[in-house]
Amino acid sequence: MKILTLNCGSSSAKYMVYDWDKKEILCKGIVERVTIGDSFCVHEVTGRDAVKIEHDCPTHKEAVHLILDLLVSPEHGVLKSVKEIDAVGHRVVHGGEKFAKSVIITDEVLNTFKELQDLAPLHNPPNILGIEAARSLLPDVPHMAVMDTAFHQTMQPPQYIYALPYEWYEKYRIRRYGFHGTSHLYVSRRAAVLLGKDPSEVNLITLHVGNGVSFTAVKKGVSFDTSMGFTPLEGLVMGTRAGDHDAAIGLYVMQREGLSPKEMDSILNKKSGLLGITGKYTDRRDVLEAMEKGDERAKLAFEIECYRIKKYIGAYAAALGGVDAIVWTAGVGEMAADIRARAMEGLEFMGIKFDPEKNQLARSRNAEFDISAPDSKVKIFVIPTDEELVFVEDVVALLENRYDVYTNFKYSFQDPSYRNKMRDAEFQKQLQKKPEMAKAVAKVPGQ
Repeated sequence: MKILTLNCGSSSAKYMVYDWDKKEILCKGIVERVTIGDSFCVHEVTGRDAVKIEHDCPTHKEAVHLILDLLVSPEHGVLKSVKEIDAVGHRVVHGGEKFAKSVIITDEVLNTFKELQDLAPLHNPPNILGIEAARSLLPDVPHMAVMDTAFHQTMQPPQYIYALPYEWYEKYRIRRYGFHGTSHLYVSRRAAVLLGKDPSEVNLITLHVGNGVSFTAVKKGVSFDTSMGFTPLEGLVMGTRAGDHDAAIGLYVMQREGLSPKEMDSILNKKSGLLGITGKYTDRRDVLEAMEKGDERAKLAFEIECYRIKKYIGAYAAALGGVDAIVWTAGVGEMAADIRARAMEGLEFMGIKFDPEKNQLARSRNAEFDISAPDSKVKIFVIPTDEELVFVEDVVALLENRYDVYTNFKYSFQDPSYRNKMRDAEFQKQLQKKPEMAKAVAKVPGQ
């Protein structure tokens, strides 16, 4: 059984083909600059070096078409025909209250996503375009949707209801929804494995730090609270999103500068965050480089982000009443040792103490690391996320009519013996160049 996963963003389309029977990734890649010109695809087949293919993709339909062509290409392909694809799993950022788990996409389901698209204006529209493109090109296979919000449907009213007129919730379903659910699900389950415990026995703070940032307080294995809210705008400092701030600021500036709601929405989502502070940068690598060269606003952006992270760790530790582990994930969480160090500095009184050497060594998207100090009461893990594997498992379970909400469902990666063969192979290459990285690798208890 071969499963294709698609994750269509506003200007990109990530994909993976997974052989379920062999439990192997056949290939993965990303089409960049979709809709904006000079499009290209970075395509990686397991066991081979990645290749870059330039191909114009004015819409997501061309991007999906390019992906399908690559999958059956004599030179770069992994399939003899697209007919080998048994199902397609799609990422959908916002499922509202209507979806507590992944679903088979029907016309009715797709229409519901369209009704919800204003709740995630940066993500749901391209998600929908990707679904429509794939369904038109692969009309004879089932398509499934995996919602970012589904993992957080275990939150209770005290955590998800805002102190706003209650009728807004009744009329418009305005509440906290949370996002990056598949990422938080994956790393929380892997953290339980590394702790040698059942997920229902652990309290975690999972830190998904990428261009978008969200934290989740995981209590006894389920989402108890999360930082993103009604939309992905709330919470931590992000690449271009403001995160937490006084809501009156937007109203004040709108009045002073004559801005429309749409213009303010664009400023808060696309022109704030790190970009707003620095005036130049959204990528943490650029921020760190500029800071080292003496850029004061880059340094300010760094300090603001790390301080906000520290505040959330403290708040969620209090909400959980005790923490077994802190889990860093996503591009920045997995690679930016300086941000991790600054954010956790001074948390020793909470039992959170990291090993500086291990923290610096833990820079790979292909291995799980334990960067805790020997005397740290709270474990600190760096776990590369794997949202695509969650997609695959949900899709297969739906196909086999054995799927359920995540609180009743056990994933293959919860098994202590689970290994990602593609990542293992890549990490072995890294170890050849930097063998000292092995010092920081996390160990599964009993293995």
